[in-house]
Amino acid sequence: MQGTLDIGEVIKSSNTPASKLRYYEEVGLIASVGRNGLRRQFDTTILDQLAFIKLAQIAGFSLEEIRAMTVRDRFTIDRGKVGERAEEIRAQIKELTALQDMLEHVVHCPEEDHFSCPQFQRMLRLATRRRS
Repeated sequence: MQGTLDIGEVIKSSNTPASKLRYYEEVGLIASVGRNGLRRQFDTTILDQLAFIKLAQIAGFSLEEIRAMTVRDRFTIDRGKVGERAEEIRAQIKELTALQDMLEHVVHCPEEDHFSCPQFQRMLRLATRRRS
């Protein structure tokens, strides 16, 4: 078949194990286009699909959310959901940066006893106000 890849080629090109490919097919994320003997065949667009799945997972989307972005074996990107996730990541970065600054202060605090340090005390108050 022209325009198809054997499962072995997909595994090698995408660095995705066969077990994961089978699972993705089982849950409806991807679809094979046929078989050559016992070996699944995939359209060449499978490589972009697998790269999209990996990127979406890195961005924090669940497989169910990614599957919801498929329409007739093609991915559509929900810009609203992606924008929401970008905002969540932005907030996490801000929070982690503040945490990093606090930890660096603890390392370099000039006070012998951290609990005597006004800045450390402020950090403790902020930590108790933070939602669990």
